[in-house]
Amino acid sequence: MNFTLSDDLLTLQAKTRDFIANHVIPFEKDPRQGSHGPSDDLRRDLLEKARVSGLLTPHASPEMGGMGLSHVAKAIVFEEAGYSPLGPVAMNIHAPDEGNIHLMDAVATEAQKDRWLRPLVQGRARSCFAMTEPAPGSGSDPSMLRTTATRDGDDYLISGRKWLITGADGADFAIIMARMEDGTATMFLTDMRRDGIVYERQLDSLDSCFTGGHGQLRFDNLRIPACDVLGEIGKGFRYAQVRLAPARLTHCMRWLGAARRAHDIACDYARTRDAFGKSLGEHQGVGFMLADNQMDLHVVRLAVWHCAWVLDQGLRGNVESSMTKVISSEALWRVVDRSMQVLGGRGVTGDTVVERIFRDIRPFRIYDGPSEVHRMSLAKKLLDQNQGTR
Repeated sequence: MNFTLSDDLLTLQAKTRDFIANHVIPFEKDPRQGSHGPSDDLRRDLLEKARVSGLLTPHASPEMGGMGLSHVAKAIVFEEAGYSPLGPVAMNIHAPDEGNIHLMDAVATEAQKDRWLRPLVQGRARSCFAMTEPAPGSGSDPSMLRTTATRDGDDYLISGRKWLITGADGADFAIIMARMEDGTATMFLTDMRRDGIVYERQLDSLDSCFTGGHGQLRFDNLRIPACDVLGEIGKGFRYAQVRLAPARLTHCMRWLGAARRAHDIACDYARTRDAFGKSLGEHQGVGFMLADNQMDLHVVRLAVWHCAWVLDQGLRGNVESSMTKVISSEALWRVVDRSMQVLGGRGVTGDTVVERIFRDIRPFRIYDGPSEVHRMSLAKKLLDQNQGTR
């Protein structure tokens, strides 16, 4: 593996860093954002700035108007975007749209791309990915999927509930995972403004960085034409892996930028704040926390780049992305937690963005599979591989 950055990528990194610093961070105190994320009005303003700067949806394929970035290139650009909570929104690389763009680019028909994907890449539409269900439905265990799809002539009727659906409020379309009559799973595309879709409630959550927040949906015999099946019937779980492995990794990239921001703020404070006759950073208790932050950031960046390299080689990378997700979510949480501790009372206030990053990053240890589930899966693979070696 050669992680030397090309001149083009170094230029793109610098361009993204400058865009975030000068065009995005000034909006962090904008009143058009609340507990359920930035408003669509704010989002459109930010998207326009990215469009003018040539940084809108850079991960999309060139055919769709993007840069067609490799996974390693995304690791560089997405980290810079994540330096501000609004950065991924501004550049149209936020969840769930980023993962849906990747999935649809790989699986959707040309007609589906023209109808749904192209507006998504252009920032003229938002989407959601409706897979997670309230108990006793599927969460970490997708085999518990209860939403059903029943054939009715040339259509399918979808019935069931979904919750923790990021961006559902205000989304233009959805990708729905449903169980077929034979027990397999299939993905369906649907406009959100359609009879049979009920937006039941907005969930109050710890984070506030996703446009539309997290919602609960109900499908009451939602009629979807067969032409709106995404991919092939019965291959929903397979397509979920096409989406989830890279999407886990891009989460790690964005949160790496956020944790680096918290660390930078803590370092600046430790240099300038005095206590007991010297700067905070000169006290070992604080200096060691900053040193541990730097090491955790370094380890996460190496893990992310390695996993990105694996995916760029055309390998599946499911195990690597799973491990990277756990390493990143836990190490970056430590970085942000230490940064808040260094800031002391200032850290728990809105005087810095660290308090917001602290709230936004904690759920990362849960979504896209909690750490415990990834460890369970990895342990099973290890035990299966070592069977019969003694």
